[in-house]
Amino acid sequence: MPSEHETVGAYALGILDDAEATAFEAHLAGCEWCAQQLDELAGMEPMLAALADLPGSGSSPAIGDSLSAKPSPRLVEKLVDEVAEKRAQKRRRSFYMIAAAAALIIAGPLAAVAVNSGSGGGGQVTASAAQTTFESMPDRKSATDPASQTSATIAMQQKDWGTQAVLELKNAKGPLKCSLVLVAKNGQRVTMSSWSVPNWGYGIPDGKTPESRKPLYIGGAAAFKPNEIDHFEVVTFEGKKLVQVNA
Repeated sequence: MPSEHETVGAYALGILDDAEATAFEAHLAGCEWCAQQLDELAGMEPMLAALADLPGSGSSPAIGDSLSAKPSPRLVEKLVDEVAEKRAQKRRRSFYMIAAAAALIIAGPLAAVAVNSGSGGGGQVTASAAQTTFESMPDRKSATDPASQTSATIAMQQKDWGTQAVLELKNAKGPLKCSLVLVAKNGQRVTMSSWSVPNWGYGIPDGKTPESRKPLYIGGAAAFKPNEIDHFEVVTFEGKKLVQVNA
């Protein structure tokens, strides 16, 4: 992390977050050097901001000579580099926050489709929110694949916006990464959800742990109404179909 002396340029441009600005102001109260640098930078915000956005900013020895204020060229180049880095950090923070918010919006209540509690091979197994939703849906279709022996039951409920579904998956041996794919009557394919199957698997009748014997319950949603759906597929990321459930 840079010291407080190295954040004077970013403070002058107002690109520090609240916590960083507060920390710098506390430092500034007792630092004559930073106060002097801040005075020299007064009125230079537009120039530094523009330079920070230029490709290769900080690389030209003539940058300092082009400014009306006259701090040393080395100081100006350092400040320009600092400003560019701070701006990049802010862009990265904004991107991560937007991505996280988008994920929550997309997942919505079905983010709780989560699996059974616990991440290891032991521990108490409790009913997930997805299992509770599954048990409340009377419209269910089931199938077992003769080759993989994987069993799946799809519970569905029509919504104004399409179909909410919850998958109950049994005899799925890991490790695998899988998706629940809806195939509409018009041929369109929609991935409703995806998940990982751990080494111990899900719904294994002779599993050695409570988690391995318990089925996986995971939810999904699609814009198609139930009468527009032909079937569902559980497929691996490599494209292998584990089981198909006709709607």
